[in-house]
Amino acid sequence: RVEHPAGGYKKLFETVEELSSPLSTHVTGRIPTWLQGSLLRCGPGLFEVGAEPFYHLFDGQALLHKFDFKEGHVTYHRRFVRTDAYVRAMTEKRIVITEFGTYAYPDPCKNIFSRFFSYFKGVEVTDNALVNIYPVGEDYYACTETNFITKINPDTLETIKQVDLCKYVSVNGATAHPHIESDGTVYNIGNCFGKNFALAYNIIRIPPLQADKEDPMSKSEVVVQFPCSDRFKPSYVHSFGLTSNYIVFVETPVKINLLKFLSSWSLWGANYMDCFESNETMGVWLHVAEKKKGRLLNIKYRTSAFNLFHHINTYEDNGFLIVDLCTWKGFEFVYNYLYLANLRANWDEVKRQAQKAPQPEARRYVLPLNIDKGDTGKNLVTLPYTTATATLRSDETIWLEPEVIFSGPRHAFEFPQINYKKYSGKPYTYAYGLGLNHFVPDRLCKLNVKTKETWVWQEPDSYPSEPIFVSHPDALEEDDGVVLSIVISPGVGPKPAYLLILDAKDMSEVARAEVEVNIPVTFHGLFKRA
Repeated sequence: RVEHPAGGYKKLFETVEELSSPLSTHVTGRIPTWLQGSLLRCGPGLFEVGAEPFYHLFDGQALLHKFDFKEGHVTYHRRFVRTDAYVRAMTEKRIVITEFGTYAYPDPCKNIFSRFFSYFKGVEVTDNALVNIYPVGEDYYACTETNFITKINPDTLETIKQVDLCKYVSVNGATAHPHIESDGTVYNIGNCFGKNFALAYNIIRIPPLQADKEDPMSKSEVVVQFPCSDRFKPSYVHSFGLTSNYIVFVETPVKINLLKFLSSWSLWGANYMDCFESNETMGVWLHVAEKKKGRLLNIKYRTSAFNLFHHINTYEDNGFLIVDLCTWKGFEFVYNYLYLANLRANWDEVKRQAQKAPQPEARRYVLPLNIDKGDTGKNLVTLPYTTATATLRSDETIWLEPEVIFSGPRHAFEFPQINYKKYSGKPYTYAYGLGLNHFVPDRLCKLNVKTKETWVWQEPDSYPSEPIFVSHPDALEEDDGVVLSIVISPGVGPKPAYLLILDAKDMSEVARAEVEVNIPVTFHGLFKRA
């Protein structure tokens, strides 16, 4: 077990300045000649506005990062996304838009009457696009989880425009984890108001760019609606599963209290975090729909409570769906432990907090698709390679027990990535993850989901980001390629951060490109080939 008494991880949550032009890097090792393109990543970069702090990990203002690979040379660039939240904060020199865990006080310059009336405006929803970047047609969007996404230029990192998803399709928001098929079709999920005002979840599809070159966004459509376990309280949804024929939605007990969400926050100084609560009795419900027909399967899958942020992969096998997940056991919301005060604490305190939090576990669930009423009381899973079970109960629900694919005390396999282009929605062997040690990211991990074998990259006082797999252009095997991660090593030598390139086969170092500046935490991103 690695310890972090020096607290170098605190540098992940420090404000930095953007760059006016890209910096060159100092390369050690050899950058593979075939690696040509850009690693684009998103995260918070401004953790306070003047004297006003942001309180939560998901509040800092969105900073876009790019490492460019060209003929063995690497450059680094970063720019703040010019969201409404950022531009107004810069203009007024205060926090103007309420963020995930930080309430924005009303404008102190306004008189009592205009302040009174602003209470009835309702909430101005944030557009702080700090979570991920994804392509739609030929465009790239930075996003958070609200209805606002931000079109950006992937070459210059300039902000192009804010886009409101509500203008195109009936959702109140969408996740930062859309699925992108090989032809460019985008699928996503978001909460919505369904029939007779009950809450529901819509799966939206954005088609690939057509010959008419029209914006694919304008052709978005809802393909299927999943029902909600509680008509007044939708579950928090962060990602979903997709195969060639099915959509899998995991409904967890972390709920959004809509009455709190829709009431005037300004009256009681609330933010998004204040609107979450846990349903302590429902456990987890899993839903499946046929992708092409948009038809819900009337099968009620149930299991015990966990938080879920990231699906690893999903695939079909002989009448079963295999659903691999990064779970956190229990119904308490993990985000309660991600306040910056917690994350910036000294190591002993960080460990003490994490002891109380839900415990991480990577799990495989197996969902039978063909149910015979005569099998009540039996385990329906007949696949030879898994210990996961699915038991048909007399009330016609199917109780699932998982196969554990990775587990270590307070050690998470999180921010999972796979060879997505070739193996998303298909049988696969390898997943790459960021290892969290009491929520501190301190290693990169490769996992064989079949044998549970692991490979680890780790160095003292070094804090990596989500690993991104980039396949070799002439790859023959699933793990032919490299893994890219941004690492900060604040205590070690003059270079505070670097881009790390590992051989995806054995997680050994191929090269690194060091920069002279600190790089704060990033959540998600992509590699855009040149």
